[in-house]
Amino acid sequence: MKCHGHGQDRRVLGTRSRPALALSALAAALLSLLPWSGTAAAHGSVVDPASRNYGCWLRWGSDFQNPAMAQQDPMCWQAWQADPNAMWNWNGLYRNGSAGDFQAVVPDGQLCSGGRTEDGRYNSLDTVGAWKTTDVSGDFTVKLHDQAGHGADYVLVYVTRQGFDPATQPLKWSDLQLVARTGRYAPGQNYSIPVSTSGLSGRHVVYTIWQASHMDQTYFLCSDVNFR
Repeated sequence: MKCHGHGQDRRVLGTRSRPALALSALAAALLSLLPWSGTAAAHGSVVDPASRNYGCWLRWGSDFQNPAMAQQDPMCWQAWQADPNAMWNWNGLYRNGSAGDFQAVVPDGQLCSGGRTEDGRYNSLDTVGAWKTTDVSGDFTVKLHDQAGHGADYVLVYVTRQGFDPATQPLKWSDLQLVARTGRYAPGQNYSIPVSTSGLSGRHVVYTIWQASHMDQTYFLCSDVNFR
């Protein structure tokens, strides 16, 4: 059984030559159709530190055809060019039926796309490069937004080891160290997971695995951070 409803594909039809007002109107129209309006059909993601595609939607969702993105935010630019639906459906990066054997279904180098789930919609999130980061300290909180109220059997939070450089290296399971494992969360909207680390500095990836409770549905979420 597959849980549908994180949104129909909203193909982006505009061209860069259209006037700015027309582009803004198109963006507004698309946003009005997206599935994060509180309906039970939505899913969820890590919103702080923002997952890659949620961050790209947050920064550029109302200006997604602005060519300035290519220079200002090149990793988001390549993601928008590859498949805008990765951002419109920022809450749908999951796969069903993993049975807890995550390394078997999500190969090295494909962790941020959940093993190229959803017919490859999120493949651009595996692209190696200098993704925009969120500043964090050694102790920080992962905030997960569960729009659909799926609940959680558990949430696992990993941080990449010191010395791994996500700007130049593909992410592998061996690069991760587990820093938090939660118990169950009753169905709700917002979950906060405290994380405590030590000895980390610079650029890292926070990798969150959310095992939903309503069925065997697992979310695989990459957030880029900078330890101050």
